[in-house]
Amino acid sequence: MSTSKEDSSTANAIAADSIIIKVNARWISYIHTILGYVAFFSTLIIACLTHYHQIVKNEHWGYPEEWFPSVSAVTGDWYPARSVFQIMIAVTSGPRFALIFLFYMISNKPDHLYPKIHAIVGLIRTISCGGWTYITSTEDHDIHDVSMITYVVLTLPWMLGCLAIAPPNNKQAQSYRRRLVLLFFGTLVPMTYFFVRHKVYAVPGAYTIYAFFEWSLIAYDIAFDAVSLYDFNSLEIRVIDVTRQQSGNNSFFNGTTSTISSDTEKAKTNTATTTTTNNNITLYNLEKFMYSGFWYNLRGFIADTYLAFVYWTMLTSLALTIWYFPLWHMGISGFEVCLLVTISPVLLGIPSVRYLIATNRSIFHLISLSGLAAYFFTDPTARLFVVSFGVAMANLMRTSRWIENRDNTGKLEHDALVWTLGLILSNVVKMAWWTNNPIWPIMHKENGGCNFIGLLLGVIAAFENIIYQNKSFDNDNKSSVKINTEGKPHQQQHRLESWFFTAGGFGSLLFALHSLLSDSSTITRWVIQGYPDTGPLPIPWGAATIVAMSLGLVLSTNRKIVTSFPWYVIGCVSCSCMYYYPAWNGYYGGLILAVYLVSLVPIFIHSVTRYPPGRTFFTAMMIYNILCLAHVWTVAYAFVPAGEYLREHTDYVLFAMMLLIGAGVLDASSADFSYKQLQINQIRSVRSLTKIGLAALIVISFVIVFIRLPSQPPQPYHPDQKLLTAGIWTVHFGLDNDMWASEYRMRDVIKELELDVIGLLESDLERIIMGNRDLTQFLAEDLNMYADYGPGPSKHTWGCSMLSKFPIISSTHHLLPSPVGELACAIHATLDVYGQPVDVIVSHNGQEEDPEDRRLQTTELARIMNESKNPFIFLGYVVTKPLNGNYFILTLDGRMNDIDPLDDDRWCEYIVYRGMKRTGYARISHGGLTDTEIQAGKFQALTDKKYNPDTWKASYRRIEEEEIAPGLRFPAKFKGDGVRGHHYHVFNEPRYYD
Repeated sequence: MSTSKEDSSTANAIAADSIIIKVNARWISYIHTILGYVAFFSTLIIACLTHYHQIVKNEHWGYPEEWFPSVSAVTGDWYPARSVFQIMIAVTSGPRFALIFLFYMISNKPDHLYPKIHAIVGLIRTISCGGWTYITSTEDHDIHDVSMITYVVLTLPWMLGCLAIAPPNNKQAQSYRRRLVLLFFGTLVPMTYFFVRHKVYAVPGAYTIYAFFEWSLIAYDIAFDAVSLYDFNSLEIRVIDVTRQQSGNNSFFNGTTSTISSDTEKAKTNTATTTTTNNNITLYNLEKFMYSGFWYNLRGFIADTYLAFVYWTMLTSLALTIWYFPLWHMGISGFEVCLLVTISPVLLGIPSVRYLIATNRSIFHLISLSGLAAYFFTDPTARLFVVSFGVAMANLMRTSRWIENRDNTGKLEHDALVWTLGLILSNVVKMAWWTNNPIWPIMHKENGGCNFIGLLLGVIAAFENIIYQNKSFDNDNKSSVKINTEGKPHQQQHRLESWFFTAGGFGSLLFALHSLLSDSSTITRWVIQGYPDTGPLPIPWGAATIVAMSLGLVLSTNRKIVTSFPWYVIGCVSCSCMYYYPAWNGYYGGLILAVYLVSLVPIFIHSVTRYPPGRTFFTAMMIYNILCLAHVWTVAYAFVPAGEYLREHTDYVLFAMMLLIGAGVLDASSADFSYKQLQINQIRSVRSLTKIGLAALIVISFVIVFIRLPSQPPQPYHPDQKLLTAGIWTVHFGLDNDMWASEYRMRDVIKELELDVIGLLESDLERIIMGNRDLTQFLAEDLNMYADYGPGPSKHTWGCSMLSKFPIISSTHHLLPSPVGELACAIHATLDVYGQPVDVIVSHNGQEEDPEDRRLQTTELARIMNESKNPFIFLGYVVTKPLNGNYFILTLDGRMNDIDPLDDDRWCEYIVYRGMKRTGYARISHGGLTDTEIQAGKFQALTDKKYNPDTWKASYRRIEEEEIAPGLRFPAKFKGDGVRGHHYHVFNEPRYYD
């Protein structure tokens, strides 16, 4: 006995003797923090001392307008600062990798995947730091930017992961981390704002303010990792001399050598068996991982989310495909009846139908994807019918699932969270595709569609969903089918108004989500005003809308708040602000409204399932349909029965929407949200996955914003000739004659015609019937042009917008006098044309049926043109014959010259001008993209002599094309048959003038 104790103490002595050094692990955090701050801020000091004026200069301004440098300017371009920074980052990398390893060690648990993923994120993030540190933007712009984007994107999962998996015993560390996360991501908003002010608007001093925010991010980032010292305080790092340890072991086990040898021989004999066993264990662990709770739940969650995205894709495509037909009929077409397919859940009032769907979900899952296959049909009517059937099945399948799960609060909340996450995913996807959904039936391969991929993923998700549901919920679903097919409501005693309040609330909420939150740019366009203070632009501020929706979904789990009366009041006030206030104040209201609306989704879905499904969902979807029609009638009042009662009254629609939502909140506040223990575990899992999904979507949206920000200012096509080529085109809401999205082909013809300025009419697509789209985003970014959207959807016009290669100094949005007919819109902009201010008007006057409206509108346009002291170009839709009636108001009263008075074939579109030298005029066929041609004129700025506004009459001497300089000619490719159906017509060639 004494011998054993003696041997033990000897072993301990030998082990202690082998320790060369030991140090507390918190010193890793200290060293990393000190080296990190020294790397950045010593570089800042050195750069300012050696190259101050160079590092504060950017593409627009230098000192004194800009006086503080950005991080990239300090670290990337100048010796010796750049070299010092690179050396210090290399030195910091050691503690950095050690910090990641130690955090993994303290957070890792058996059978937990999160710590492993978090560690991988940390490693990739650290390596990407080396990418933008050692490869500057001047050396390889793409690799530098990709590395920087990767680093910023992975910062979110790294920080949130630290919050989620750090040891919970240190509350002080977690408190510091939460504050730093809020500071870090809160700083991104103003930083992005000032970056846009610098990059897009070239505001002096904006980049300096941006640089301060950028440097603060560095401080917060390093400070966040410094908090790890609290976690590492209980760890000790030791360096052990292995030879001493082995020597001690040999002397200690001196008497047991034969035993060790025996064991060694036995191990050699069983090598093959051990290898086989290890392989079997590896395969077992892989299988166990694939079917583990986390991985299995993750697969099912992703499949559910994608199917929810598919649901919103089909729902938002229905009105869009219906709209094609009244658009061409210029009134009610009869196809509007297809909107009623949304009431398909009325069939759930039949017990046998509920039983049929519940017991054959696999079949109905696949059938509900039929709407995605509509793109196979080229005929618009066939496409509409396929979409209608798909929406009917999707609505029936989705609501049937809710009814099945109405006795299981946990699963019902799973359905609600995933359904809303699918809506947010739809917003992110549309942001990536410039407000088009790539799997809509108006898309195909030629215009940017990914329909086949979308359909294939839908089929995969449907099968995965079937497997997941059968594995996870099979027993519960059997009981649900039995209960729900009895035809009894969830609660036996209901007042009549209760189910109606709930139905009205849900239908109104669905309308609100569809009309305002099915695209991240919609709210920004509701509140837009003219330059220079346009208010928030879709890029970058659409990402803020996605953040607001995500916050609403996180808040939705707090039943007490979302059903409270003060929260409802906040929702109503924010809705009023969005409608009545322009620019930023209206947008702030819209963001709060987004949070409010999304926060209601789970409790409304729970509430609507408490009542008999047939009448409840029928009423809800009918209210949704009525509100959809009403919000269209506010602008289409001239073409629909009883339209005069809703003329220009979106406020009526919003009031009804919020009133019915209030009724739904009143009833939902009495809902029972008690959970069983199993349901609590399920809901914790789905809430965690939802937060991860939201974080991922937010990060992706910011990446999309970064990619889409303009990289360089627009430039005109022929600056040497001081040429401005202007055009006017009625684009029929971005749908071509065969019901395909037309942005790609519009872009091609605008580029090939070398149009420096173009007015686009019928361009306001931010309504349900147009898919909540914005064609100006794609055209402006792809053509590298400035864009003025014109009056937004809250102004009740069909829209007019302007694209310009020249900077827009200022612009005003006009609603022209329209006492009887449809409301007419106009943009009056002042452009910087080769250093000279030139005014441009883009307008869309009323229809032929309202002559007094058109006279008043033309008179107002003439007044604006007459009062201007600048050279002027008018690009508009006038609806009059040349040399007749309103034509003289436009030209004589406005002191304007017709581009070609001998062109007597015009009726709608006109180009008139003053104070510029007109050199050419052409009419180009629409090529099947719309029903209206393009008219284009070429003008030269009179920069060589002072413009006299009182001398405005022009000569009309025609010359041949050979007499004009090649740079002033229209492209030859549109002669004869032209390209893609676009060719010169009426004259069959351009006209040129002296």
